Amino acid sequence: MKSLFLTTSLLALAATSALNAQDLPTAETSLFRVNITSQGWNFYVPWQKVNPGTRRGLGALLEGNRVLVTAELAQDATYIELEHADTGRKITAKVEFVDYECDLATLVAAEEPGDFFEGKKPLALQTTAKPKDQFEVWQFENNGSAVVTPLTFTKADLGEYFLEGERFLTYEASGPVQYRAGTFTLPVVKEGKLVGMLLSYSAKDQVAQILPSVIVQHFLDDAKDGHYEGFPQFGMKSAPTLDKQFRSFLKLDGQDGGIYVSRVMPDSSVEAAGIKSGDVVLEINGYKIDSRGNYVSPEYGLLPLGHLIKGGSEVGDVIKVKIWRNGAPMEMDLTLKRRDISKNLVDPYLFDRGPRYLILGGLIFQELTDPYLGDNERRQRAPFMLTYAQENPEKFLAEGRKKLIFLSGILPAESNQGYERMNGLIVTNVNGTFITDIKALDEALKHPTDGIHKIEFQEFPKVIYIDAAQAQKDNEETMPTRYRITEMQRLE
Repeated sequence: MKSLFLTTSLLALAATSALNAQDLPTAETSLFRVNITSQGWNFYVPWQKVNPGTRRGLGALLEGNRVLVTAELAQDATYIELEHADTGRKITAKVEFVDYECDLATLVAAEEPGDFFEGKKPLALQTTAKPKDQFEVWQFENNGSAVVTPLTFTKADLGEYFLEGERFLTYEASGPVQYRAGTFTLPVVKEGKLVGMLLSYSAKDQVAQILPSVIVQHFLDDAKDGHYEGFPQFGMKSAPTLDKQFRSFLKLDGQDGGIYVSRVMPDSSVEAAGIKSGDVVLEINGYKIDSRGNYVSPEYGLLPLGHLIKGGSEVGDVIKVKIWRNGAPMEMDLTLKRRDISKNLVDPYLFDRGPRYLILGGLIFQELTDPYLGDNERRQRAPFMLTYAQENPEKFLAEGRKKLIFLSGILPAESNQGYERMNGLIVTNVNGTFITDIKALDEALKHPTDGIHKIEFQEFPKVIYIDAAQAQKDNEETMPTRYRITEMQRLE
């Protein structure tokens, strides 16, 4: 009788387990193909767009019929559609929220969805993970059948997702992943829940870099009220304090650890709190900072201090910071903020809109941006003062500039004869007005003196003169006919 009872219980348990397994989300129930047509702008010919292109990736279904993808997949999108992998049924979509710094975006239907989402299961987030945990990468074959690849979580670190210089928590996992029909945005799952998004994979080393769900959770929570603020920023550059002589110079004898503040960014959290260049950060919210700028995370072990700011804190949170200044400790409250990139002298990235420019009789003026300067190889060939301004914005902001206006090139015309070879020059004044941004330039050009524009630069030739009437004529006749330019400016 006891044996019969045990057998019945085991059968019931097996049936329950099978039923629970059937209830778990799968690639077929919780993923969509995402097809995107995109077209960005040409930063060197700012009135033109580059050739359109297409991208295809996978999106993870979340609550509320939102589809999570990477921002890299959605950048400069002109057309988006969601597709059932098995049947090929499609619906148009649009970007709801996007954050290029953390490389995340949500998509929603751009038309009445009808029963498009019927039978689909949203993925919950799995925000806890530890080394040796088993993950799964979900994707599809071309025919729509699901492919599941196992990965083993090995360690956590901070790394760049999409934008240079933006570092967030990253999971590293090992295992053989073979890409199928998607080149972007492969969801990573743990026990039927979304644990992250696969960002990159080294076939040689069989190592995957994953954007973890704790960052996804922060992104989604921030967007809940419809007003997205983004991740807080500390706003300092630092240097290690490993050298004994350096520590002695800083009067750190007898102190453990600490990271040296080499530079404070303007309008940043640390500047507002009163932290200065030359200070040493010893602790953040009770976590001791070592001489390399790391701390011991309870979840992941040794991590750079940046995770204390971007990992679990929100804009507006107040954190405790202990610093070392002039041989003595100080404690202060620091309110975390995020600097609006529109306040940067040089925009660090530019998506979903074209660069701002203005053409005067063939003279092409632009606001300097990181995309214009390009990669390291191109920057090495760029005019020195442009790269100097990009690396040292404080000097130019202190002068009253909002953006850096420069002459990017000249299209030969009647009004600019003799100036054709000029380019890469920073504009200081036009018609006696100091130029703070592209709108200030547009306004200054409305006020020539005796029919002549006086344009001054920071470097040789320092000043040039342009006939206002002839420049206007060139804008109206030469630019459209000879160069096929119909829009002489973009100020927004």
